[in-house]
Amino acid sequence: QVQLVQSGGGLVQPGGSLRLSCAASGSILSINVMGWYRQAPGKERELVARISSGGTTNSADSVKGRFTVSRDNAKNTLYLQMNSLKPEDTAVYYCKANVLHYVGSSLRTADYWGQGTQVTVSS
Repeated sequence: QVQLVQSGGGLVQPGGSLRLSCAASGSILSINVMGWYRQAPGKERELVARISSGGTTNSADSVKGRFTVSRDNAKNTLYLQMNSLKPEDTAVYYCKANVLHYVGSSLRTADYWGQGTQVTVSS
């Protein structure tokens, strides 16, 4: 069993910063791509930024230059540093990881999601 537990988030004023974390645990052999997604009310979930196991990143145009995705492979943890936040960044943020893990004596690759965390940017 694999779990992704998120922390961080909250209420911040426009122009402020927040840092999200996402820690994976369980019978993990390795983690491939990890990413952050967000879903605003009435909108579809969208990719914010993702990072490969080797550190290659890509991000949505709307957050480039403001958000930075990173990971600590030794800790199986994903981060999202969000700077210069705008009201339109308000959403529930989710982490996602593609994990190679044990199920009994077998190996399985599957996508797992964090529980979601609210980010609200408002004055």
